[in-house]
Amino acid sequence: AAKPQPDFIPEVIVEDYYEACKIQKLSPKASATLSRRCIQGMIRDFAKIKAPTLYKEIEKLRGAIEDGSADRSISEESVEALHAVREIGNIGAHMEKDVNHIVEVDEKEAGILIELIEQLFDEWYGEREKRKARLDRVRKVADEKKAVKAQAAT
Repeated sequence: AAKPQPDFIPEVIVEDYYEACKIQKLSPKASATLSRRCIQGMIRDFAKIKAPTLYKEIEKLRGAIEDGSADRSISEESVEALHAVREIGNIGAHMEKDVNHIVEVDEKEAGILIELIEQLFDEWYGEREKRKARLDRVRKVADEKKAVKAQAAT
């Protein structure tokens, strides 16, 4: 069920995404854990934020949105969703204090996390690449016009 991803998304993040998709039915909890890891990798790569815990990284990302230093592709809504992924992924990544209390993650929930990752791939990496391509086209046209103007002046 994994969707092919473009080369501009780091390979290690895409590998975690593919693995989360592959294991979703067999082990939703493991899939959620991989989704959590994928999200953490995206925050570190795309937003250039690294902290001791995923929670602190997400909070730094929220702060970057508030102070205007975050990439424009990152929304407050996506930060809220990241906290949800972290909480669900923590179920697989961290043991509960009471080891007899087991919180399950089902296949549908693991799928929702995968959908969020796909959305963020598009919103973060995809939109940044589209902006870059549009601006490159504008710069190219401007450079061509400058060359024509310079040639006419001679």
